[in-house]
Amino acid sequence: MAFRKRSNETSTITETDGIIQARNVVKIYDTGNAKLHALKGIDFAVKRGEMVAVMGPSGCGKTTLLNCLSGLDDINDGTIWIEGEDLATMGDKKRTNYRARRMGFIFQVYNLLPVLSAVENVELPLLVANIKPSEARDRALAALDTVGLKEWAHHRPAELSGGQRQRVTIARSLVNNPAIVWADEPTGALDSKSATDIMNLLRALNEERGLTIVLVTHDAGVGEQCHRIVRMKDGSIVGEDFPTGTPSEIAHTALGGRTEPIATPAFA
Repeated sequence: MAFRKRSNETSTITETDGIIQARNVVKIYDTGNAKLHALKGIDFAVKRGEMVAVMGPSGCGKTTLLNCLSGLDDINDGTIWIEGEDLATMGDKKRTNYRARRMGFIFQVYNLLPVLSAVENVELPLLVANIKPSEARDRALAALDTVGLKEWAHHRPAELSGGQRQRVTIARSLVNNPAIVWADEPTGALDSKSATDIMNLLRALNEERGLTIVLVTHDAGVGEQCHRIVRMKDGSIVGEDFPTGTPSEIAHTALGGRTEPIATPAFA
């Protein structure tokens, strides 16, 4: 895989085409004995419909950046705009509601409730958002169908493989029809085949639906599947790469064996 490189700067993305805009973002953790500067004046921007990987050594601030950009963590300085809205101007309730409506999250450890079936795990965010149970169930089933797991809807996580469980978390991230999906090491706990299937699925969702995806990964192969790789070190962005020759062919067989493009979601 060849790369086009740009070092010590980030892409020029205007406010009109940028779904994520972060300027001079600083995050400091006070441990009591010392202050840890986790993010040191980060400038970061993502275009709508872009798929971006954030890479770097452990402890460099990748997950902290993801948490700050999504509003899960507060920042000490700087500004973050998501879809033109300044996160700092949102109160806690508005920010929580915004995440529930416009963001999806995928984690390495799945975060599925073991006592609930796949469809119950997927519909849970909608029920918390006071969506009618019948509508929530229909949307959850549609989301599972999108990731090729509708026939596994009533199985609990323990009855699913690692790859299937990660598909359930992807379905859960899609069920609210988000503008942005944040993924923290989405293939980190998977074998190579399952990891390939999950990346094929994420690429298909990005290319067919225009879903904006920002993911953290240690896997160079995962990064190469993205439009852009942002490199971090010691709390700073130190450069970025643009993979060239990235396969445009999407493995639709990863979507439960279907070969047709992904349709506009019925759960929107």
